[in-house]
Amino acid sequence: MTSNKNIINPISQDDDFNLDLSLRPSSFNEFIGQKEVIENLKLYIDASHKRLESLDHVLLFGPPGLGKTTLAQIISKELNVGLKQTSGPVMERAADLAGILTNLKDKDVLFIDEVHRINKVVEEYLYSAMEDYGLDILIDKGPSARSVRLNIEPFTLIGATTRLGSLTSPMRDRFGVILRLDFYNDDSLTKIIKRSAKILSVEIDSDGAKELASRSRGTPRIANRILRRTRDYADIKANGKITKDIAMKSLIKLGIDEYGLDDMDRAILNALVQKFSGGPVGLNSLGVAISEDSQTIEDVYEPFLIKEGFIKRTARGRVAEIKAFEYLGIQINNKQKILFKN
Repeated sequence: MTSNKNIINPISQDDDFNLDLSLRPSSFNEFIGQKEVIENLKLYIDASHKRLESLDHVLLFGPPGLGKTTLAQIISKELNVGLKQTSGPVMERAADLAGILTNLKDKDVLFIDEVHRINKVVEEYLYSAMEDYGLDILIDKGPSARSVRLNIEPFTLIGATTRLGSLTSPMRDRFGVILRLDFYNDDSLTKIIKRSAKILSVEIDSDGAKELASRSRGTPRIANRILRRTRDYADIKANGKITKDIAMKSLIKLGIDEYGLDDMDRAILNALVQKFSGGPVGLNSLGVAISEDSQTIEDVYEPFLIKEGFIKRTARGRVAEIKAFEYLGIQINNKQKILFKN
């Protein structure tokens, strides 16, 4: 079995960029899934149009790869305004923020990815910009220091984060619209795969699309990545058409099983169940046991394992669920049974 560590990583990678551009939906009508989020955004946008005001600041949160950046781009198009994109780690100084904000036009959208990673000093400057459309910049130091007020055009900040809990309360409270993006169901992913296949001129039947969807971890970015890899397999090993059989053979080569788990998922479950007797165990200890960064485990692998009922978070650490023992074919002992009663 060939393992491809990056194939199920929902975080954007370099080779995703050009593909994402061609496959991204450009309107709400093209966007598949996240029905409640889309309906709410349409309502808020219509209301802002009716009042001739800028849209309230929007916070989109949820696991990576679910469409937060795409939604920010669609929102700006629906508002018929300009879009400026940046990320939290890039804005290190107040001057970086001032340079961006002073170049925004009336009602423009500023999209900040990883908004939870903004420098805290910069974040404090952002408060007044979000509330009063102004920036109070401190010029010089010591006795000659003075504050200068910069007025900026009304704008909409769209923040995206995978870690809502890492946002400070003052920052979170300044967003008028807070929306969670959840993992996609297999039906939505099947439609996304069929749409992407059409754009990429890939021949795929319904059963083939369903098979790929069922292994895509509820994430469109992963679904499109798997589609691209399976297209390569079909071109070389078959006649170019992706059927269920071709999809299954390709997924075996990629090391992705029927649950959508790969070698690293299995390593996490094996360590949790066998090395730590089902837990509880701290994330750092788990990372050391499998030679993987603890933040990577938390951001990339854990959300899906929790969603699928393989593990759970507790105050004392990570604990394996009954499903993890069953998946590994390991019998639960009496001590471990106590975990599932609490």
